[in-house]
Amino acid sequence: MRCILAGKAFLKIALDLQSPNWELTLQSHINHFSFLLSINVHMSINEKYQHICQTAKQAALLQSAADALEWDERTGMPPAAGEYRAEQVACLRGMAHQKRTETRYCEYLEQLHDELEAGSARGAQLQNVSIRKMHRDLQRDKKLSTDLVEHLAALTVRGQQQWDAARNKNQYNDFKPTLNEMINCKREVGNILSDGTNKSAYESLIDEYEPDATTGQIDQLFTELRTPLVQLIQQIHDSKQQPQKDIFHRPLPIHSQRQLSREVAQAIGFSFDRGRLDETSHPFCTTLGPNDCRILTRYDSNHLGTGLFGTMHEAGHGMYEQGLDPESFGLPLGSYASLGIHESQSRMWENQVGRSRPFWHWIAARLKTLFPSDYASVSVDALYFAANEIKPSLIRVEADEATYNLHIIIRYDLEKQLIEGSLGVNELQEAWNERYEQDLGVIVEQDSDGVLQDVHWSAGLFGYFPTYTIGNLIAAQLFAKAEQSIDQLDQKISEGQFHELLDWTRDKVHRHGRSMTSEEIVHQATNQTLSPDYLIDYLRKKLEPLYRL
Repeated sequence: MRCILAGKAFLKIALDLQSPNWELTLQSHINHFSFLLSINVHMSINEKYQHICQTAKQAALLQSAADALEWDERTGMPPAAGEYRAEQVACLRGMAHQKRTETRYCEYLEQLHDELEAGSARGAQLQNVSIRKMHRDLQRDKKLSTDLVEHLAALTVRGQQQWDAARNKNQYNDFKPTLNEMINCKREVGNILSDGTNKSAYESLIDEYEPDATTGQIDQLFTELRTPLVQLIQQIHDSKQQPQKDIFHRPLPIHSQRQLSREVAQAIGFSFDRGRLDETSHPFCTTLGPNDCRILTRYDSNHLGTGLFGTMHEAGHGMYEQGLDPESFGLPLGSYASLGIHESQSRMWENQVGRSRPFWHWIAARLKTLFPSDYASVSVDALYFAANEIKPSLIRVEADEATYNLHIIIRYDLEKQLIEGSLGVNELQEAWNERYEQDLGVIVEQDSDGVLQDVHWSAGLFGYFPTYTIGNLIAAQLFAKAEQSIDQLDQKISEGQFHELLDWTRDKVHRHGRSMTSEEIVHQATNQTLSPDYLIDYLRKKLEPLYRL
């Protein structure tokens, strides 16, 4: 910007010096040029940062408007509106991308970042952190054209519509052309982003969700986790002590399940003044503004856990979003650290809390009131054991804690091959079915329970799946520390007092936004680096007594 101002000023001087009063004109231009330089120097201290933040917030406005349209698409949009909705979302995401890559924004951010790297920055610590985080984002954004961003956004809307239709018909073949187009598009994005880095295309896609994670690190974590998990699952399978099979599989009115889910979400801390709970074909959470968090679940008239655990999971996401600084929406302090951290919040409330004996002690009375004919005579111990049934199954979102990560490892392996090109869409269905039989010992009989069960690939979310297991590891480690830090936590949960646990996560996780990395958040909260040992220890401590291992 400084060069542009100087160039314009010198051009005007050259023209004006042809006038008769050139001496006065020259002095006037010298004074004006000095004034321009003084403004620019001042801007480097304050106004440039304000311009960066304002532009980032404007981009967030456009992004959140597109998110609102996608929320509507997943909840109530008529199917015939899909094509125009794709154009709407593409337009808004393209405009947001243009905002994040506009010339002045890029120039100011580069200048402030250069000052930071040179050690001459004078801003506050959080301001400096924000500059570094936004500069990191800028390096990714600048590599992508607006046309590609818009194409991917439109394809995401169309993809989810076509996935939903194919899933309802149990026809993977109907989805293959769209999936193939999405894989090609995401591979192109990955290749563009990896250019000039030491990352693979797939690692560059992971980076959007779990910054700086590598496949080598993930492979190691998954290997360390998989062996003890498989051993524990086999021990439980061989045990003669098993939960009563029908406790969660009883016909329950959906309207009563809705009431229970809302009550539980509110009790654990989800604010309905700043959010709402709705229904969709695949549960998710999205934030449409600093005080507008939407969580979505689904219900099964013959399975209590589908709606209840789904709601607790999404409420965990929602409470994290509601714990971020609302004044910094669109800026690093108002954004989540990583999806691994985000998943740790959802999985902790779903599992460490929702599948604990204290929780079932608290909720048992409500179950007996809402469903008297089904649960009046069922004991707390029986409910708790049923909530922790360990049994290999087909559906990831309904999987128990022990087998869940095997679902993730399968998806991680397959999507990595899809992006690398060693696996194609024509072979995916067979590869999926073989892995489920091999790894979990279950047979896939219909596509909706197999390769079509997750929305992620239709939405272009390649690289997202490993963050679920990373989240499980973080959740176990954080909760272990919370138990040490909060006096009589089990007793408080059994009485329906969840606020101290929420306050602890607010302090240790939420308030930091992206000012810290996920590794830094885990370390400052637990004084240790991330380890699979906490999850394995947690599962053994709970499951070995239940199954008398």
